[in-house]
Amino acid sequence: MAQTDRLGMPLLVPGQAQKEVSHNEALTIADMAIQLTVETADIADPPAAPVAGQCWVVAEGAVGAWLGRDGSIAGWTAAGWMFVEPEAGWHAWALDRENAIRFDGAGWNDDATRSDGFYVSGQKVVGERQSAIAAPTGGASPDAEARAAIAAILTTLRTHGLIAS
Repeated sequence: MAQTDRLGMPLLVPGQAQKEVSHNEALTIADMAIQLTVETADIADPPAAPVAGQCWVVAEGAVGAWLGRDGSIAGWTAAGWMFVEPEAGWHAWALDRENAIRFDGAGWNDDATRSDGFYVSGQKVVGERQSAIAAPTGGASPDAEARAAIAAILTTLRTHGLIAS
């Protein structure tokens, strides 16, 4: 069957009977892949009661109807399970993680920007926003105030993960 190069959507061919079947399949694939949102990327067993329109990234070690589909996008449709193979660079919003995930060509990984901070190579380098550092006030010696302010700045930078402890 003729299909598109990127999403594998079926193409209509001259003289084809039941063109609506191919057209509807193509629309279903587009509906799954465009503005991709997945319930989770952490299960390998198909859910017992999926709702039409819901999608999942199939986790490693898939079983049942997902067997052999590790890393694919599984979408539940009125006709049953449909699978789309991701390409390197695809992004999806993972509802359970509340952050984006991306496909690097081999597997799905959390994006660097997450609700609890910014990550590089899986290590948090910028944390959640902390309360502001109070301006130095009072004190008899400016040096003591300056040292306290600098200590507070350093503590905050360490808390944010911007400098090492």
